[in-house]
Amino acid sequence: MNRFIGLFIGALRQREWSSSMAAGTLMATGFFLLGEASMAAAESSPRPNVVVILADDSGWGDLSLHGNPNLETPHIDALAKQGAHIENFYVCAVCSPTRAEFLTGRYHNRMGVYSTSSGGERFDADEQTIGQLFQRAGYKTAAFGKWHSGMQWPYHPNARGFEEFYGFCSGHWGHYFDPMLEHNGKITSGKGFIIDDLTDHAIEFIDAAGEKPFFVYLPYNTPHSPMQVPQEYWDDFRSKDLTPDPKPENAKRQDTPHARAALAMVKNIDDNVGRLVSHLESTGKVSDTIVVYFSDNGPNGWRFNGGMKGRKGATNEGGLRSPLMIRYPAKVTEGTHISTVCGAIDLLPTLADLAGIPWEQQQIEGKPVDGISFARELTGSDRRLAADDRILFSRWKNRTTARTQSYRIHSSGELYDIESDRGESTDIAKTRPDIAAHLGKELLRWQQSIGDPKTDEPRPFPIAHPDATWTQLPARDATFNGSIKRSNRFPNCTYLHDWSDTESRIEWDVDALSAGRYEVQLYYVCPKEDVGATLKLALESDGGATTSNTASSITAKIETPVESPTIGAAEDRVERMEGYVKRWKPMTLGTIDIRPGRQTLSLVATEIPGSQACEMRLLMLRKLD
Repeated sequence: MNRFIGLFIGALRQREWSSSMAAGTLMATGFFLLGEASMAAAESSPRPNVVVILADDSGWGDLSLHGNPNLETPHIDALAKQGAHIENFYVCAVCSPTRAEFLTGRYHNRMGVYSTSSGGERFDADEQTIGQLFQRAGYKTAAFGKWHSGMQWPYHPNARGFEEFYGFCSGHWGHYFDPMLEHNGKITSGKGFIIDDLTDHAIEFIDAAGEKPFFVYLPYNTPHSPMQVPQEYWDDFRSKDLTPDPKPENAKRQDTPHARAALAMVKNIDDNVGRLVSHLESTGKVSDTIVVYFSDNGPNGWRFNGGMKGRKGATNEGGLRSPLMIRYPAKVTEGTHISTVCGAIDLLPTLADLAGIPWEQQQIEGKPVDGISFARELTGSDRRLAADDRILFSRWKNRTTARTQSYRIHSSGELYDIESDRGESTDIAKTRPDIAAHLGKELLRWQQSIGDPKTDEPRPFPIAHPDATWTQLPARDATFNGSIKRSNRFPNCTYLHDWSDTESRIEWDVDALSAGRYEVQLYYVCPKEDVGATLKLALESDGGATTSNTASSITAKIETPVESPTIGAAEDRVERMEGYVKRWKPMTLGTIDIRPGRQTLSLVATEIPGSQACEMRLLMLRKLD
């Protein structure tokens, strides 16, 4: 059994459920619980609200607070000026690892995260999340935006402590205006520009929470490409002369149109941060609300970044250093400045401490939190973490690095004095062999403790979770053969096309977690002249002992045309790398009986009277019983 969902499935099939399942929270053996005394305290004493805002591909240098002369970000800057500015805060080189570390307080390498798509973005199903921690303490919890930590239950945000979810679960999205999104698993349509829309939903959730404390996770998806932004923001930047990064090597690589678009998108984020804080002020909730702002990795292009080496994907300062601002008027003094090295793994214990939620005694056995709370620094009771010799580690692909308060060492053996050399220009390994040797040993020890990523282990996609009404199986998670092609090499938001022969197959490697009857919908596009193809969907056993050897199948004929050109190009401010999308429509294929176990779900065309069967984007399974 796949180690990434094995513990979960074991508990599921033994029916080790707790009374909290009605709220959508799994409490399988090995998961920690709040004690009765702690729960009583959480219900009887007021707790602060929490809003965590996460930008996507916005670097440390994308803020006027950090000296960028090319834009003004007054609202994000104000979070630091009116609260705390954390100078040395580090995340991961790319998106999904940072999300995993924030959500769990643990290094992503320990949890099975090894890529940003095709299942490699999921952290293990038996991990505990910050959403579950706050939910069990009596909080209303929600996530609005880019999840990027798994699409199907038990990886879906609704299964991981967030009672409300609106957004998308993939690594990137193909269109930012009135896009196809999901609401608690069900496909829906967004309204307007996606960042404005996500902020609207956060504000609505805050209002609906009433007097109950709320935890809102707001993972925006910009300035990640495609580079789309409302016209008024683009107008301010489209012809703007940009001051390049002070590091000459970085300045030479700057793609100015791309940088302009990114800054316009950051400006839109800043306005939405301001709108959110203003709403907290107008409702009288601002004093007792913790507002956190950070980003998931370095900038997604060469632009101003304070002269640091590297960008998104790099394990240098420029790829790992992120802004972090924490505003909490009731407890954090204006103008608080923290220089201690901190990381995304520290946010779970820090926010839990600020909220008075015990976390150190609530760890899963054998899964200690890697993070350290810096709540005492924030509130002024201690100006420095007790662990002055603390080392932060990071790994992406075959590159590892360690950061102390003064130094950064790389697996290549290079050592830099970061306090005086943010640009990592002078390797001091030979002049400081004592430090190089010590940190080299620590880096090797950490590498050995986490092991190598299991990138070659099969990772089936779970279906038929008993608590999930809707399950998505997108084209990005499928394998295919024959004439079929993927619309783009970046799989997250792709569709399958050129389906012109009956020998072609589309397959999903799935693991059914329970038995049930499901309606299956196909999201497709098919021009009028190609209508008439007959499709067969079959769920076939792989020979495992838990499934029948007979296939469960349904057959349906495409009778309704769906016309849609590709969309997105008109709104792109610069040419994109990702593929364009379409306006997909659903048709019901029929109902299928699902039995537990590892299986292959296949889709074939048995008849194609036109030039193609259809173009397909997504299968949706809806639980009927």
